Amino acid sequence: MSDYYVYVYIDPRNFEEFYYGKGCGSRKDAHLFEESDSAKSRRIQEIKKEGLTPIIRVIVRDLSETEALLIEKTLLWKLGKLTTNIATGHFAEKFRPHNTLHKELSGFDFKNSILYYNVGECEYRNWDDYSKFDFISAGQGQRWRDAMLGFNPGDFFFAYLKRCGFVGLGKIREKAVMVRDVLIDGKPLLSFPLSAPLMNANSTDPELSEYVCLVDWIKFVPRAEAKKRSAPKLFTTTHVRASLDGQPETVKFLEGEFGINVRELIA
Repeated sequence: MSDYYVYVYIDPRNFEEFYYGKGCGSRKDAHLFEESDSAKSRRIQEIKKEGLTPIIRVIVRDLSETEALLIEKTLLWKLGKLTTNIATGHFAEKFRPHNTLHKELSGFDFKNSILYYNVGECEYRNWDDYSKFDFISAGQGQRWRDAMLGFNPGDFFFAYLKRCGFVGLGKIREKAVMVRDVLIDGKPLLSFPLSAPLMNANSTDPELSEYVCLVDWIKFVPRAEAKKRSAPKLFTTTHVRASLDGQPETVKFLEGEFGINVRELIA
């Protein structure tokens, strides 16, 4: 069936588009005779009181019902609250919520992932601080800063500690920021007694500062209980952040060791 169309009602007083719909046959004219207290009907009555009639125009024709529903929803999304439509329309769950263009959204601007995170323990960062204060970090250069900025809220990651093994599974709570701007229970992170003696190094330099993501730990262990095996070898890399989407054997091993199902968590 391709006899559906999408139509618009236009106010002849100011040429504002105030209602979108889909239908077939004479559906587009039916609203002229409705008697209700809806915003659409009130607008039509106001127009009639001026001795005028709404301008009704078909925008797209020869559609299947599914096509018509999708186009209708696209137009509704574009105009948002400027229309008198009450229903959000079909396919609503596939459209970005209104008033969210100022921020990135999971599923629209990025997909949450299962990631590998390299602790990179040194004088600038320490696993004991991470597990105690619920954060991870990297920095002291643009390459490492950018790696941290690549984490998105909702991402899950397995933390790897060189020469020990995998020490935790966490979920990113917030985008990375400079260490000087991080608050823990309302207090600056740098005001706490940290095991990493130089975490405050370059803390005022946007390029060289340590960058911190606050996290929620799903599971973590002390370094002495890190999860590892010699064969078959697990995936590791010197990069700060890497995808584990193509490493099913490593993910399977870690799920068993930590007693979780990552796919259920990320669903």
